Amino acid sequence: MRLKLVSLFIILSGLSACSTTEKPTKTTENLSSANSTSQIQATDAQSLYQLALNRQGVDKIQLLYSARDAAITEQQWPLLEQVCTELERTPSVDQVQNKLYIAFAQKQQHKNSAALEILASLDNQLTQPEHFAWHQYLTASVYASQNLPKEAMTYFFRASETASKNNLTIPQLNKDLWQNLQQLSSYALERFNRGSVVQQGWVNLALYHQVYLGAPVELDQAINNWQRRYPGHPAIDVLPKKAAELIAIEPLNIERLVVLLPQSGANERLGDALKAGVLAGLDNASIGETIFIDEMLSSAELSAKLLEIQPNFIIGPLLKANIDKLVASKALQDYPVLHLNTFDGERQSPQHYFFALNPEHEVQQALEHFLTVGYQKPMLLAPNNSSGQRLVDFFNLQWQRYSETTPEVGLYNDKKDMPTTIVNLLEVDKSKERIATVKSLFKQEVESETRSRRDIDVIYILGDAIETRLIKPYLDVNVSTFADRIPLYASSKSHSKQIDSTDKGDLDGLYFTELPWMLSGQITDHALRQQYNSLWPEQADISQRLFAMAYDSVAMLSNITQLSMIPGKRFNGLTGQLSITSDGQINRHLNWAQYKDRQIKAVQLETTAPLPLFMQSATSLSDSE
Repeated sequence: MRLKLVSLFIILSGLSACSTTEKPTKTTENLSSANSTSQIQATDAQSLYQLALNRQGVDKIQLLYSARDAAITEQQWPLLEQVCTELERTPSVDQVQNKLYIAFAQKQQHKNSAALEILASLDNQLTQPEHFAWHQYLTASVYASQNLPKEAMTYFFRASETASKNNLTIPQLNKDLWQNLQQLSSYALERFNRGSVVQQGWVNLALYHQVYLGAPVELDQAINNWQRRYPGHPAIDVLPKKAAELIAIEPLNIERLVVLLPQSGANERLGDALKAGVLAGLDNASIGETIFIDEMLSSAELSAKLLEIQPNFIIGPLLKANIDKLVASKALQDYPVLHLNTFDGERQSPQHYFFALNPEHEVQQALEHFLTVGYQKPMLLAPNNSSGQRLVDFFNLQWQRYSETTPEVGLYNDKKDMPTTIVNLLEVDKSKERIATVKSLFKQEVESETRSRRDIDVIYILGDAIETRLIKPYLDVNVSTFADRIPLYASSKSHSKQIDSTDKGDLDGLYFTELPWMLSGQITDHALRQQYNSLWPEQADISQRLFAMAYDSVAMLSNITQLSMIPGKRFNGLTGQLSITSDGQINRHLNWAQYKDRQIKAVQLETTAPLPLFMQSATSLSDSE
């Protein structure tokens, strides 16, 4: 924490250095002996600020500067904002610099919209290189703090170019820029590979790291070539200083692999599917020895076996209860582990990773697509149970980050409850009531047709395969023929290879996300799929999914270090495009498919990272000025 405070103070000291207004010099003539005594006693930010409020002229400004520095050291962000607001009232103070301080204070308080609004208001006042560089750096930092690396990069590059051209020092700039740059995919990097020499130098260095990561000799040679091409480039600060840093990203060399999976009890069938996937993955892996252990053993028994085997890597366990058990006993703490489920507690080691077929990944992917297309009012249909409610809550929470509208939600208890839920949500019942009222006013026959509400522009089904096949016809008959057909989407739960073999017609037009392994023709290893179908032609959907997850767990081991070091790097697996977050969670980006003409066809649906609400308002403000 102390190092963090010191680093933060250095950053803000650099911002102070960009001031062109000379700070008043404190002298004994400015202060009486009584005043000097009180100032010496006041060392914390709040005391210095209160003391400044009772002073005038140069003395007051000096005390406010001292209070500002103390507030930064103490991380008193609301107080820093107060101090800078007070400084604004003094004409001799560098007003642009002071505004930058206020924007920084607001950013630290997560008042991102307010921070961006101030930064946007300064656009026409940035006549000095120092001001411009800090302005761009702070703007980039706001975007980066919201996990929007593409939006942040333009501002980071401008800050770096200005600092390099004018020989300015902005502590943390190069480090933050590099960290943000590494989150981009190779495709995104190529799109940034233009512009100034400084920008191209950053981008090419990042590309070299992605291409040669895991090959230290080639990477070292590429970096030497880069240095000759870009002499004096600011990225020199982030280059590896030691050969050990390059060796650390070599592919893992695994002599002994231990796989923990359920081999007894109620979940033995799941363990069999995982074992088949691991064995298939081992055919293409350079692993000396693989040992399977029943994860249902006690912590003491597992610890003893691991101590005897001394594995280089562990895959598993599958069940959350067993992960909790082994975390509590610290049995896996000293080994690199790829758990086959999520974990809600604190990560025990940076070598621990968590791989699960989380439906939240699909919900997030669908939500981002909805926002990309421009849908404003989604309707969610989900079973009224803990799983359905969890996914609805997740969707709502994420949606609120990007939109002011509220999704409509329908929770059904069973198949008998589905028609009523849909009719009520689409307000078809109200239309029927209006029709009945009109008919009661006339003796003759009145031609009529029910109308559904018009504001719903997309429907997302979170039910399983059987529920989805019941819901779809209800939606077809209850959406008004006067309105455009509402696009229908679903998660992979809606898709079943077993059911689809005899029934696809009722789902015509439905889009859904799915593992490539579960979609015919969407994996590169067709021989593997054919072999699997010949061995297990009637395998349950869950077994097929677990097979794919276990296969990917083995296949990605050689890349797991690189994936964890470069957030933008992806591994194309049977379960989707896989990447690793900073907390060791493996994220999945699934394929899109659509039921069409009684077949399942691959589709490419546009999906981009949406802008949070606070950034949308700031962007609109900037565009209008």
